[in-house]
Amino acid sequence: MSQHPVPAEQFPATRLTDYQPPSWRVDTVELVFDLGIESTEVQAHLHLRRDGESILQLHGENLQLLELCLDDQLLDSNAYRYDGHILEIPGATDGQILSSRVRLQPAENTTLEGLYLSGSPERGFLLTQCEAQGFRHITFFSDRPDVLARYDVELRADVQRFPVLLAGGNPQSSGPLADHRHYARFSDPHPRPSYLFALVAGELQCLEDHYTTGEGHSVQLRLWAERDAIGQLSYALGALRRAMRWDEETYGRCYDLDVFHVVATHDFNMGAMENKGLNIFNSKYLLADTETTTDAEFRSVEAVIGHEYFHNWSGNRVTCRDWFQLSLKEGFTVFREQSFSAAMHSPSLKRIEDVAMLRRTQFPEDAGPLAHPVRPAEYVEINNFYTATVYEKGAELIRMLAARLGAEGWRRGSDLYFARHDGQAATIEDLLVALGDANDLDLSRYLAWYDHAGPPHLRTQGHYQADTQRYVLQLEQFYSLPNGQVAKTSLPIPVRMALFDQNGTLLPLRLQDETTPQGTERVLELHDSSAEYVFEDIPAAPVPSLLRGLS
Repeated sequence: MSQHPVPAEQFPATRLTDYQPPSWRVDTVELVFDLGIESTEVQAHLHLRRDGESILQLHGENLQLLELCLDDQLLDSNAYRYDGHILEIPGATDGQILSSRVRLQPAENTTLEGLYLSGSPERGFLLTQCEAQGFRHITFFSDRPDVLARYDVELRADVQRFPVLLAGGNPQSSGPLADHRHYARFSDPHPRPSYLFALVAGELQCLEDHYTTGEGHSVQLRLWAERDAIGQLSYALGALRRAMRWDEETYGRCYDLDVFHVVATHDFNMGAMENKGLNIFNSKYLLADTETTTDAEFRSVEAVIGHEYFHNWSGNRVTCRDWFQLSLKEGFTVFREQSFSAAMHSPSLKRIEDVAMLRRTQFPEDAGPLAHPVRPAEYVEINNFYTATVYEKGAELIRMLAARLGAEGWRRGSDLYFARHDGQAATIEDLLVALGDANDLDLSRYLAWYDHAGPPHLRTQGHYQADTQRYVLQLEQFYSLPNGQVAKTSLPIPVRMALFDQNGTLLPLRLQDETTPQGTERVLELHDSSAEYVFEDIPAAPVPSLLRGLS
C-alpha cells in the first residue's frame, strides 16, 4: 500500500452551498431502445428549454456516440466536445430538439448502473438502475434530480429472447416487427427526474391482479419474476394492495397510473428501487414462502413493498432538488413505511423494533468517525450518501415534526406539501414551510436538526411542591464533546409526556397560566438550552412519563 496521500483535488467535493439551478431543462424525452445482450442502441430526442446563459452541457458516461443532431441537422465533430463524461454543444439554442444515438454493452456493464444484464447471457434479462447517477450511462442528459421531464419510451427486441418489455408509465401500444422482433411503447404523463427511469426486458412470469383506487381509477397490478420465483410473490401482492389502501386513508394519496409493475431480480445492487410505475426489487426482499418464511420476514416484505410504493408521492411526484435533500424523500418515506407497518400489526412492537434498529445501526454511526448530519454540507461520492443517518435518523426527524403538529396538523401539513410541490423538485426547507403554513407556525428552527451530527442529550429533573400542589419539570439539552466537556444547545425538542398518580391513573395536565387542563398527554416543545414547566393541581407526587412512544 502506498504511503503517499492522494491529492484532494483528484476527488473534488460537491457542496450544498454551490447549488445553482440548471441552465438547461428538458420538457420531453423520447427514447427508443433496440435491445440486445451484447449491444443495445439508444436513440434519444430531448426537447430543450434554456433557463440560463451557460452553453448546453449534458452528462454521458463513457457512451459510444454514433450520431448527434440538432433539429435533424447532423453535427460534425467540430460542433461539440465530448470527453467521455460531459457533452458540450456551444451552438444549442432554446427550443431545439437534440437527437443522439449511442451504443451500450449491457453484458459488460459490471457497475450495475445504467442498463445491465441480470443473470446469464442465455437466460438472464436486461434491467436498469439509475439512482443516483445511472441514467448518464444510458444516454446524454442533464442527470440531476431537479431536471424533470415527461418520458415517452419505445422498446424493441427479439420476441423470443425478450418476450416481456416493460418501462415506467402507461402502456400505449405493442405489437410485432419484422425479423421476429416486437415493440412496446410507454408514456408517463407526470414529469420526473432521470434517476426514476427504468426498463426491464426478458423472459419473466407474471402474477396479476387489479385494484380500484379511492378515486375510482382501475389499476392493473403486475408482479414479475423468473419461473423459479414467481410462486413466492402472492404475499407481496397482498401487501401492495394494503399499502395502496393505507396511503389513501392516511395521506389521501391515490395511485396515478394505469398499471403498477413490480419486478424481482436476483441481481440488483440496491435493496429496491421506486422507479415510477416500475419498482425493481432484489428478490430476497420480496419473496415469501408460507412453509419457510418467518413472521418477521413476512413483515419485512410488507414494509419494503410499502416503502417503495409510498415513494410514488414522497419522492416521485415530489422529488429532491439535489442529492443533499435525499432525506426529504428517504427519511419521509421511512417514517411512512414505519407508520404503515405499525397500523398493520402492533404499534408498540413496531416502535420497539424501529428504535432497536436505530440503536444498532445509526447510534454507532452518529458516535463514530463517520458521523455526519442528516443533510451533510458536502460529499465526494454520492453513493456513500445512503446511510442510516440519512434514512433512520431522517425518519426520526419527520416523526418529531409529526409529534409537534399532532395527527390533524400533520395531515394538514403533508396535504399542503404535496399540493404545493406536486411535479416539483423540493428542499427540506420547502417541507418545513408547508408544514408550518398549514398550521400557522414557524418551523424554521427545526432545520438545525438536519445540519447537526450526533445526538443531543436531554437532562430532566422534577420535584413536587406539596404545599402548592405543583409539579415542576426542568429540561436541559447539551452535547457531549470529544474532550469530555459539554456544550449547550438550543435545538427545538418536542417532548411527549404524561404524569401518573401512584395508582397508575393518568393525571389531567394544566400548565401554569392555563385556565383548564389540556388533556392527560401533551407535547412540550423545548426551544432553549433549558426550560421549566410548572403543572398545577397535582394532588400528590406523580410519576412522570417522558419521551413517550420513544419519541
